[in-house]
Amino acid sequence: MSGRLKSVYGLDWSENLILRSPAGMTRRKRSLLIRSMIFLLFLNFISFSLYFFLHSPAAPSPENLTPSVTTIPLKQWPFLPSFLPWILSKKPAPRSCEAYFGNGFSHRIDVHGGGPGGAGGWFRCFYSATLRSSICEGGLLRMDPTKIKMSVGGEDLDSVMGRREEEELPEFDSGAFEIEGAANGGGSSRDGRVVDEEFLNRYMPPGAVHYHTMRGLIESMRIVGPEKLQCSQLIEEPTILVTRFEYANLFHTVTDWYSAYVSSKVTGLPNRPHLIFLDGHCKASLEETWNALFSSVRYAKHFTGSVCFRHLILSPLGYETAMFKGLSESFSCQGTSAINLRSNPDNQKTARLSEFGELLRASFGLPVDENWPKMPSAAHNILFVRREDYLAHPRHSGKLESRLRNEAEVFAAIQSWAANHTKCSLSVVNGLFAHMSMEEQLRSIYEASVVVGAHGAGLTHLVSARSKTVVLEIISSQYQRPHFSLISQWKGLEYHAINLAGSSARPEMVIDELSSIVRSLSC
Repeated sequence: MSGRLKSVYGLDWSENLILRSPAGMTRRKRSLLIRSMIFLLFLNFISFSLYFFLHSPAAPSPENLTPSVTTIPLKQWPFLPSFLPWILSKKPAPRSCEAYFGNGFSHRIDVHGGGPGGAGGWFRCFYSATLRSSICEGGLLRMDPTKIKMSVGGEDLDSVMGRREEEELPEFDSGAFEIEGAANGGGSSRDGRVVDEEFLNRYMPPGAVHYHTMRGLIESMRIVGPEKLQCSQLIEEPTILVTRFEYANLFHTVTDWYSAYVSSKVTGLPNRPHLIFLDGHCKASLEETWNALFSSVRYAKHFTGSVCFRHLILSPLGYETAMFKGLSESFSCQGTSAINLRSNPDNQKTARLSEFGELLRASFGLPVDENWPKMPSAAHNILFVRREDYLAHPRHSGKLESRLRNEAEVFAAIQSWAANHTKCSLSVVNGLFAHMSMEEQLRSIYEASVVVGAHGAGLTHLVSARSKTVVLEIISSQYQRPHFSLISQWKGLEYHAINLAGSSARPEMVIDELSSIVRSLSC
């Protein structure tokens, strides 16, 4: 009996003491034996507790955390016919097209650490003297969402009506972002800041922006010792942070898309990165394109705990792109094909917007080939870009300002004229973009031979038009702004304008202009 018990339960000498004790054992001896066993069991418990305490796992660190977003594979960059290398072979001329639209971020400032591939945290910036802005990147960085003051973001529009814009833009407490450094902290000041005020003024000037969020982010960044960089999640793959301001407006959102794309290319990302909105805006229809362009999209405030990043990129504000700066400063830049630039480099010509337009189309599975669709030479689409009332954001009434008071009348006249045109087949497309998916919008722009419309954000889609597309903008006296003439110029598109004395257009005048354009198409 005792041998079987010993093999099953691992009993030792105490087993024999109990099972083989003489029948005449006194009560006092039996009590002493029981107390001895209890003491030994207690001592055994203490020993095991001490062992597990001394050998328990260390606090989580970036090196032993399970990555949280690696289940989402990174998308590859698509093939783009207009793509030209972004690697700097030489510093571009300050006023050249490449300095404005491409890699003019030629001045590298190593702020902290040894750079990617080395041990520990690192942070550096690439400064463009032409755009007066910087693209920054770093590694082993930590974001603490609890130290970022802003609304959660991503809500349904109806649930946040009336919310102020100030609530949706981030304010950073000290240490909202931290970077691994020497054990004693460090930095450029006593409080462990990564950069000082002089650095910010030189490489990230606020310009005309009321509150420069990326400047505020870097100002909040602190250096901490490796043992203090503890977080609940680690994102291994490259991630871009973007703050949107006028997030429901297509023109301003295109500048944000472009800025994030340029940031990806300047930092040499081999695949499309993850993206995090560093703002608290509610859901908008344009998020569809953010998701198509990048590998994944999340809101900063949707993270439940602190997050560490193996590679983090800070994208400049959309206000700092050439597309926005071109509205207030003059520079000479004409769109052309990448084939021409490969054989005849020219500082005053660019194919960068065509490259970007191809990326937009490719992200929705649309063709990037200039010669598609194969339509008969006598068949043309005329896209009329319409403006409609719709609810865009929490502070919007849903009513759009009239840019063309008699738009419906002009559209009906174009339809009638096209239906009776005998020399070639003309199809008039009703561009109700507010009720079309982004794929449908991009397809209609791409398939158009002629794009007609009153001044409005919808015309920003010209960045995705083919090089032979002709543009006719109808401009009321109150909205004489250069947005779309400039985009046409930077894309190399043929551009025409009808400048109105008021906000109504005579249909005959529009038809005359269209007839002239169609004749130029050999139709």
